[in-house]
Amino acid sequence: MVEDDSACVLRLPLLPDTEHARLLAFNATETAFDAELCIHQLFEQQARLRPEATALVFEQECLSYAALNARANQLAHHLRALGVGPDTRVAICLPRSTEMVVALLATLKAGAAYVPLDPAYPAQRLAFMLEDCRPRVVLSNAALLDQLPATRSLSRATLLDITLAQLLQGQPTDDLPPSARRLHPAHLAYIIYTSGSTGLPKGVMVSHRGLCNLAQAQIRAFDAQPDSRVLQFASFSFDGCIFEVVLALAHGASLVLPVHGPLVGEALVACIDTHQITHAILPPAVLAGLPGEAQLPGLKTLVTSGDVSNAALVARWSSGRRLLNGYGPTESTVCATTYVCDEQQLLTPPIGQPIANTRIHILDAWGQPCPIGVAGELHIAGAQLARGYLNRPEFTAERFVPDPFGAPGSRMYRSGDLARWRADGSLDFLGRNDHQVKIRGFRIELGEIEAALQACPGVREAVVLARQDGEHKRLVAYLVAEEESASPEALRTQLSTRLPEYMLPAAYVRLPALPLTPNGKLDRQALPEPDASALGTSAYEPPQGPLEETLAALWCELLGLAQVGRHDDFFALGGHSLLA
Repeated sequence: MVEDDSACVLRLPLLPDTEHARLLAFNATETAFDAELCIHQLFEQQARLRPEATALVFEQECLSYAALNARANQLAHHLRALGVGPDTRVAICLPRSTEMVVALLATLKAGAAYVPLDPAYPAQRLAFMLEDCRPRVVLSNAALLDQLPATRSLSRATLLDITLAQLLQGQPTDDLPPSARRLHPAHLAYIIYTSGSTGLPKGVMVSHRGLCNLAQAQIRAFDAQPDSRVLQFASFSFDGCIFEVVLALAHGASLVLPVHGPLVGEALVACIDTHQITHAILPPAVLAGLPGEAQLPGLKTLVTSGDVSNAALVARWSSGRRLLNGYGPTESTVCATTYVCDEQQLLTPPIGQPIANTRIHILDAWGQPCPIGVAGELHIAGAQLARGYLNRPEFTAERFVPDPFGAPGSRMYRSGDLARWRADGSLDFLGRNDHQVKIRGFRIELGEIEAALQACPGVREAVVLARQDGEHKRLVAYLVAEEESASPEALRTQLSTRLPEYMLPAAYVRLPALPLTPNGKLDRQALPEPDASALGTSAYEPPQGPLEETLAALWCELLGLAQVGRHDDFFALGGHSLLA
């Protein structure tokens, strides 16, 4: 302030030089990697090194690296003949299959970006994606090609049924020479569509350089070896799929594609045991749904990612294997931080430290670095940053902003996630900015209530929503728990010892399992409305006498309830002083 009396107080740095130096040390992740390679070249290297090793397993079919490379090369040559090249798009609409992996590799080899189209998506969503990405070629099978919505972009694209044997007859099986591809690591490898706040999905554009950086980071963090067997669990339309493909095929391991059908519970356990899976990346909700007796002794590396993990999962699954908690939005090429979990973990595990060539900045609302232990918005910078959003320059400019801590011209991604540094250089994930709600003037972080619920005896999983009931906003807790410990009265009593009254849920809904999206993430939209049994009330006893009946009628009107018993607690029903 002495140097510049016009400086804004809110923009003054909070950190002394010594603490700022510690934050810089947390981001000392620079690691050498071949920045001139494209991701498919790592697979081609493995095909030359171990041509007879198993690359892909699907149902009864096993393909060696040489065989998979040859099939992908044939399709790549065909795509090149159709005019496919750098930054053009090839849409792939296929179920989990050998052809799906061949199509992915061939598209990368031909120099184009692949765009996955989930056959299960609604026609309207597929139509939007096709119009937005304008593919040069669509790879699918005859049945799915007939089901794709008719769009202008589809009518202009070349449609190929890659299940036809004659399609690739006579095509060369050798790798395309680099001169024929004219490809650079800055060119696009894929476009993944994510949900958009406007109601329209956004296509995230990811480069070969970002994927190659991910591949070299995987060596240190996930320890994939030539004898490893990696489960391909994630939906093809989800960026977790390319993480699994790269983890296997860039490191000489085997990629195992399970048969069609829901891969949860006992079916998932059977798949992992039968195929001798050594590496799996599973959302916490899927892991929590595995049978209690499941041991999975052959699973050597297990990664939880895509949602918030918890201490109970760590306690169950960390013994006898390497258990990691991973974090990363699609905009940072799948993974940005990892944490090796300790089976003695008593609280929610951190999301860890930044991976190679990745920098994390925790910033306050004015763009200043937050001190250690102070929450702020998580920003990601480094080699793995996506190019931006396809055809969305305004969203790209909003989320991908200049990095004032990096080299001139560098960018960072505003994640919208809340986090804080720990003293040891790892990161605590604190939820989304948009998971903060304001009720009766109080700003509430829903993640804090969820953590308190998960600390209650017998509660395995918990999520809290703020539901709007007419003019009233109420906190509703959804949980998976042992029956005897999950009564609304018992939970409210336990929570009241840890949380202020305004943070206590008005309703507690017990579910056999939390609903999941096709990608294995929590599906908040599918959580049901609470009924009367979910309210933290005593057993219903009707009001007696004119005074009680009048009060009950007033409470019903104020709280939007069908009935109120004579022993019910006004505040437990969601009431508060403003209503009173």
